[in-house]
Amino acid sequence: MYHKRDISWLSFNHRVLQEAQDPKVPLYERIKFLAIYSSNLDEFFRVRVSALRQFQKIDKKERKSILEVKPKKELREIKKIVHQQQVEFGILFRSKIIPELRERGIFLLNDHHLFNPEQKRFAQSYFQENILPHLQYQRIDHTYDVPFLQNRSLYFVVCLAQSDELGLVNIPADVLPRFVPLPGPEGEFQVTFLDEIIRANLEELFPEGVLAAYSIKISRDAELYIDDEYSGDLREKIKASLAERSIGAPTRLLYDSAMNIELTKRLKDLFQLKKNDLFPGGRYHNFSDFFAFPAPPNAVDLYDEPMPPQPHPELEKSQSIFQSLGQGDILLHFPYQKYDYIPRWIEEAAADPQVEEIKITLYRVAKNSSVAQALVQAQERGKKVTVFVEVKARFDEASNLHWGETLQAAGAKVIYSRPGIKVHSKIMLITRQETNGLRHYAYLGTGNFNEKTATLYTDHALLSADERLSLEVADVFRFLEEQPVLGSFQHLMVSPVNSRHKFVSCIDREIQHAKAGRTAWMMLKMNSLEDSSMIDKLYEASQAGVQIQLIIRGICCLVPGVPELSDNIEAISIIDRFLEHARIYYFSNGGREELYLASADWMTRNLDRRVEVVFPIYTPSHKQELVKILHTQWADNVKARILNSTLNNPHKVVAGGEGTLRAQKEIYLTLRT
Repeated sequence: MYHKRDISWLSFNHRVLQEAQDPKVPLYERIKFLAIYSSNLDEFFRVRVSALRQFQKIDKKERKSILEVKPKKELREIKKIVHQQQVEFGILFRSKIIPELRERGIFLLNDHHLFNPEQKRFAQSYFQENILPHLQYQRIDHTYDVPFLQNRSLYFVVCLAQSDELGLVNIPADVLPRFVPLPGPEGEFQVTFLDEIIRANLEELFPEGVLAAYSIKISRDAELYIDDEYSGDLREKIKASLAERSIGAPTRLLYDSAMNIELTKRLKDLFQLKKNDLFPGGRYHNFSDFFAFPAPPNAVDLYDEPMPPQPHPELEKSQSIFQSLGQGDILLHFPYQKYDYIPRWIEEAAADPQVEEIKITLYRVAKNSSVAQALVQAQERGKKVTVFVEVKARFDEASNLHWGETLQAAGAKVIYSRPGIKVHSKIMLITRQETNGLRHYAYLGTGNFNEKTATLYTDHALLSADERLSLEVADVFRFLEEQPVLGSFQHLMVSPVNSRHKFVSCIDREIQHAKAGRTAWMMLKMNSLEDSSMIDKLYEASQAGVQIQLIIRGICCLVPGVPELSDNIEAISIIDRFLEHARIYYFSNGGREELYLASADWMTRNLDRRVEVVFPIYTPSHKQELVKILHTQWADNVKARILNSTLNNPHKVVAGGEGTLRAQKEIYLTLRT
């Protein structure tokens, strides 16, 4: 018994929408959650819906033998759920967000007819000076007139007076701000959409007159379809394919639901779309642009209270990270603690004459990456730098390629993706010549070497000189460089080598304890739980009496609480200001508790088709920190939702006399003391 992967994902995105509905969340943070919901949904259509469309092209008999889903049926189910959520989204925006903005003196003028005379003059001037140079517009009559619609770009379909032709105008939100502040009465902050300024001036483009204008947006297939290629220069294929992403097959045409049926049918024919490609929406699309919605000055209460990253008690006063690691491992928690220590450590290594070599994996690299810049600096100072750059990191390929080429130009050894497998591990190895010979220092993390996401994603990182870990990290790099590995991994779990087998062994051990009448439990935190074999093993453990607590941010295909199947499994999901990204696996082990951090979720791809590293926490105080974090998250009764068989995301009910606990805030306060 499993939840469907894509239906479970839509349930996750609904949890994001719930945050936008919560009146206890500051207003502009609620707007941000609307933007996140919209951005997530757009990527879902570009990737997952695209994949289902591709499945439909497979021969029906062959499809039946290799696929667990029926693409056509699932696409219909997706469309129904998305429509329901979009209706909910629209009601929330119109009946809650807009009125609350007005109460704060913030007016989003969503119709150019609302402009006063001064604003009309401003709009005309702004159109002429700022917008017109970026406009592309034409008349359309037949299919051969229709231009190619760019992925995620916004357009107006214009009904012209005295003509059967249609007008098509781009809305250049890719080069201009989507929101434009307007002159207004003192004490009011008035803003309008870029769209409305264009609407107000459409007759400048079509002098014969305009009857109506409706916005549309197309989402295109974003998959590169090269993951399973086993020959050729993958980097060059990626570079060539990036351009193709923008011209992929359409997966969704979002249109203004005010559009009449005749015009909708005409667009379907003109753009050669299918019925299931059409999705009604509101007057505006690309709500992800609300990430940049302007605010009036000095309105700090519109946002979450600042939670600046805290200093690590040891590293902040340390003169040398190498010296600190000589005293023992160091555990960092992002974004609660500062990320600055990581590029600082690489810079220290670059300046240290005893450091000989740095090896690192880069999966998603920030645009202005201080980590990558520090690696360039290390190479220029004579260190031997080896960088494994994953160029199949979806939507970050261009940035990764840029830094790969920059590092290569500096003289670093850059290894690009191996065909057929992604490198998703977050590891670094620094080799240093010391009195007793070469010593290896390792970084093992749950999140990317990315200082931007380190302020938004909750992750953990272990800095260690423990040879049990560092020597096996060296073996992981040998594996990546396709060299012989010296021995089997005794301390690390490494996908695709042994992580599945070792995780199964951990569960089997709990099953044996339960059957012997001993205490048996596990707490598992991950982004997604999708692999059917691992789910079946958890069902088996539940039936044996193992108590299982799951903290799953996103996809959860396991169905908790089913009698005689999963009645010993409880699951929650936490959606809050930071994105829960860490993976923690905690096993009772008959009283000899084991705790692992990982880059890997329990998805088939993470266990079988990616290079992942799962690492144990040996330092007792570090284990205590992480256990406290896990228990705090499990006790959350403010932002936690219960994952159940109906996927309806109920919040935890606060029992009478029980105080409220918001995990992220509690963890921040704990780490600050």
